[in-house]
Amino acid sequence: MSEISEALGTGSANAMRIEENGINVITEGERKGQPRELFWPWFGANVSVLGLSYGAYILGFGISFWQALIVGLIGIIVSFVLCGIIATAGKRGSAPTMVLSRAAYGVRGNRLPSGISWLLCVGWETVLTVIAVLATSTVFTRLGWGGGNGVKAVAMVVIAALIIAGGVMGFDLIMRMQAVITVVTGVLTVFFIVLTFKHVSWHVVSHVHSGHPQALIGALVFVMTGFGLGWVNAAADYSRYLPRKASTSGVVWWTTFGSSVAPVILVFFGLLLAGSSSTLSSAIGNDPVGALATLLPTWFLVPFVIVAVLGLVGGAVLDIYSSGLSLLSAGIRIPRYAAAGVDGAVMVIGTIYIVFFKNNFLFQFEGFLITVGVLIAAWCGVFLGDMVLRKKDYVDADLFRNSGRYGDIRLIPVVTTIVASFIGWGLVTNTGANWLTWQGYLLGPLHLGGKSGDWAFANLGVFAALALSFLATVLLTGGQVRQQEDVGATPVPAS
Repeated sequence: MSEISEALGTGSANAMRIEENGINVITEGERKGQPRELFWPWFGANVSVLGLSYGAYILGFGISFWQALIVGLIGIIVSFVLCGIIATAGKRGSAPTMVLSRAAYGVRGNRLPSGISWLLCVGWETVLTVIAVLATSTVFTRLGWGGGNGVKAVAMVVIAALIIAGGVMGFDLIMRMQAVITVVTGVLTVFFIVLTFKHVSWHVVSHVHSGHPQALIGALVFVMTGFGLGWVNAAADYSRYLPRKASTSGVVWWTTFGSSVAPVILVFFGLLLAGSSSTLSSAIGNDPVGALATLLPTWFLVPFVIVAVLGLVGGAVLDIYSSGLSLLSAGIRIPRYAAAGVDGAVMVIGTIYIVFFKNNFLFQFEGFLITVGVLIAAWCGVFLGDMVLRKKDYVDADLFRNSGRYGDIRLIPVVTTIVASFIGWGLVTNTGANWLTWQGYLLGPLHLGGKSGDWAFANLGVFAALALSFLATVLLTGGQVRQQEDVGATPVPAS
């Protein structure tokens, strides 16, 4: 009884104090703001100059500039529209994304997607920290200040401290940090574009050969997993603080617009830079952001590393906050700030391994994105399908009660996620990452050319997992959702 009362309670929130809210529902008194305020966290999390590096990644699929531009626009906007839609669930339920997911999976059944969400968030925050450390080392080398292991170690400590501090302190500090990051990185990114525009050779870019349809699909999937699909599991974590009467269309618009506007511009310019220089494209594979520093005059290197680090920290702070919430949603019984600290420790360990012991960063990055992308696509399909079926707001108390209307374990969504994921993994390949060569096992039996055929790198598995799980949820669970919503309101028990 006391557990449910605690879950439905709140703590005071202040930017300079540790947020006491965890996975609990936000009370009416704490709901505040308007949908347009969602612009700041989402823009700040996606304004990273890493977006420029995606130009090299996309062209690496063997497609032309115009094909890559179309793929980039569609992939970025469509994937962030999914985030916008899921963000509306936060307004309706005023709880974190992975708590609202209990309505689809059951309270304990939701531990599976919560674990997937945790893996994705921790993976992303580690990747962003790695890129920030490598970029700092590269800039210090250019300046003649040394860029060896000592610099990397100091950079890692400073960057990790900023990320962990934001995650531990919580929502209000994150919102303030993201507003500052948005302004600073936005202005300095404009300077970067102005200073490096001279390196664009339209003659070279325009003569990049077109690719086949399978390559287009592969690039599209990569863009979607690298942008919006990497955030869907956290999309409601910030909209949950909005009043329930806030505009639904406003939530979708400001989440989508705030998330998309910077990546669209950055990917466009990144395509121009990467298409103009094969040398730059190759360098980006090992040091995604640091390679861009080679294009800059020496006097702008310090501002560049500031904008690079701040942009990457902006994304990692949102990840560590949401990874902590995912850990709690999976059933770990510790305070939210402690969960963020645990995730920070895992992030640091992963960063040490990649920075000091692992090479071929790009291949490992692509492998991680696609592999976890299949898992999160399977969850996303179930969650979106459940949202389509659900006509009423979530009942707060039953999100924390095994015996409530949402149940303990709902087998259809759980089995759907598992089956869709295995089908998805059978339709993707990651030959550059040797720990993932087992994937693609369905490409041969389905007569798609096997692991070396034309469809090998189309990464159809992400689309397949998303579509199959969505359809299965809509077709097989409609009756269950109607039964849930027909149950009378469940009273909140006294503590």
